[in-house]
Amino acid sequence: MRKTLSLAAVVTAAAALVAVPGVSSAATPKPEVQWVTCPTDVGLPGLECGKLQLPLDYRKPQGRKTEVMITRLASKNPAQRKGILLTNPGGPSEGLTFPAVLKAVGLPQSVLDSYDVIGMDPRGIGYSSPSTCDMTEEQMADGSVPPYANNSAEVRQRAAEVKKIAEQCLKSSSADELPYNTTANIARDMDSVRAALGEKKASFLGYSYGSYLGSVFATLFPKTSDRVVIDSNLPPGGWDVEGGRLMGRGVEDTFPDFAKWAAAHPEYGLGTTPQQVRAKFFDLAARLDEKPSVEGIDGRLFRFLNFTGLYATGDAAFAKLAASWKAFDTGQPQPPQEYPEVPRVQALLAGRLNVMCGDSAWPSSVRTYERNVEIDRLRHPMFGAGAANIQPCAFFPKPVEKQVLPSDRGPRNVLLVQNERDPATPLAGAQSTRRAFGDRAAMITIDQGGHGAYVFGKNTCANDKVTEYLLGGRRPNDTKCAAQTG
Repeated sequence: MRKTLSLAAVVTAAAALVAVPGVSSAATPKPEVQWVTCPTDVGLPGLECGKLQLPLDYRKPQGRKTEVMITRLASKNPAQRKGILLTNPGGPSEGLTFPAVLKAVGLPQSVLDSYDVIGMDPRGIGYSSPSTCDMTEEQMADGSVPPYANNSAEVRQRAAEVKKIAEQCLKSSSADELPYNTTANIARDMDSVRAALGEKKASFLGYSYGSYLGSVFATLFPKTSDRVVIDSNLPPGGWDVEGGRLMGRGVEDTFPDFAKWAAAHPEYGLGTTPQQVRAKFFDLAARLDEKPSVEGIDGRLFRFLNFTGLYATGDAAFAKLAASWKAFDTGQPQPPQEYPEVPRVQALLAGRLNVMCGDSAWPSSVRTYERNVEIDRLRHPMFGAGAANIQPCAFFPKPVEKQVLPSDRGPRNVLLVQNERDPATPLAGAQSTRRAFGDRAAMITIDQGGHGAYVFGKNTCANDKVTEYLLGGRRPNDTKCAAQTG
């Protein structure tokens, strides 16, 4: 039977959840992990899989449960083991394979020896009681970052599209879980995982959206959070309306790195100065709006592909992006692309929407988004009118719990890691989060571009300082790491 989220249900949930703090293990029955065979697509070498039945609503610990799946990459060195390291890859998205990903990209062996590295599919996503919004393939292809809006009419058209998605979410079979699939409850789930694994404290490593999750975890659980490392940081409010708009600034911050590189590689024909490369961007966007590419890519999608293309930096990444531009410029087919398979896309996007829309109140007036788009099209012309565009959250019920913001009350155990130029989570947002934590936090700022710093970036200064903190617990002071060449 389909479950529609009624106004009465929202009001009831609100009464139960208003101002819910972090819930201590004493307030809920101690959860247990049921160790199970890993699903086929999660069964990577060294990973163990487990399930926990956790409260859907932590105000009613004896009530309805939600199932959360975790993985463990256990330390092979018991003498060196310090505890557990909870991880999150961002998104919000699936995280079961993330411990194996971290190992593959170079998480130091000393860290792997010191911790059992824990992955988790957040509630509502992947194998953890997945959500649905009954989206069509076309709706799922739209993703979770809005398209660039050339004018107010396109904002209104987008509003009609996302209103339908919101209505589908609110009428879906998982609609009654929607008020509880929030970052605050995911943080409570993480503390429940800690308790279930018999640990007094848990350390954390999270990227992108995971930075906000780590902030909430450290805020709600100052006594049980140990060493908290948050990388590629969202502003204090997470992925709210202002956090989303910052992506426009992020593209402007990061693009000069690519423009400088492309100007130094005239074989791509994109210009011989950074200014000419930037002008080529706007030329291509306008031409593709008028006549899409042979693959049907228009100017809006070109802008989005450029945004995601700036996530990685360096010769290989920039050469790939430049080759794509050259194909657009010359009317040739795009170079072959390898896109990672994303299983269970329905649950991924629906779960992501639940978290985004449940964490904070989004403006409900379409005119607000029209105004934001007008402002950001001028302020950040490359992608601002996409980042500021309307989301389905405009048509969701108001959150049932007060938004959790970083607190400066607690131990000095938070370390932010941040590239100076990041297309998705720019430095300005990280600086805001750093200020919100006060003396609880320090930040390592790295003179490099791209999304993801620790182990995903190759800056030895930053990587060594984060590793030293995870191993020894002595948090560095605010530090700037110079660009690393060669």
